[in-house]
Amino acid sequence: MANNNYPLTGFHFSVKWSDDDENVCFSDVSGLNVSTKVIEYRNGADKEYTTFKMPGLKTYGNVTLKRGTMKADNGFYTWISEIKNNTVTRRDIIISLLDEEHKPVVVWNLKNAFPAKYTPGDLSASKGEVLVESLELAYESFTTDHPQSK
Repeated sequence: MANNNYPLTGFHFSVKWSDDDENVCFSDVSGLNVSTKVIEYRNGADKEYTTFKMPGLKTYGNVTLKRGTMKADNGFYTWISEIKNNTVTRRDIIISLLDEEHKPVVVWNLKNAFPAKYTPGDLSASKGEVLVESLELAYESFTTDHPQSK
């Protein structure tokens, strides 16, 4: 890979379930974020009339994956149907931003993800478009890795 100062592009990526080596093809990934609650505290005997701030609990936003609806992807739909049965299997999800040689540049590992919402897409007889379904995943945490910088 050429060493340059250009920002990375976001259109070449892969998504994998941790228990499967195959890529699950998605056209969009959005919502990956973490926020830290700020705790303000002041001791009653403190001479300053201000609070000091410290980091509190972290919360992770749900990530949304979108793709064209596939004719047969039984593993994908089986996982979604587990929600209805209240027997959902949690999975680690690996989202990789790829370079021009298809090698990971940035990798986000989502821990203990499970389907929180599934939307099959909108049907319309007047549009000639791909039917796009979306899957929203809740997860406990994520880590970020930069494999090529090691």
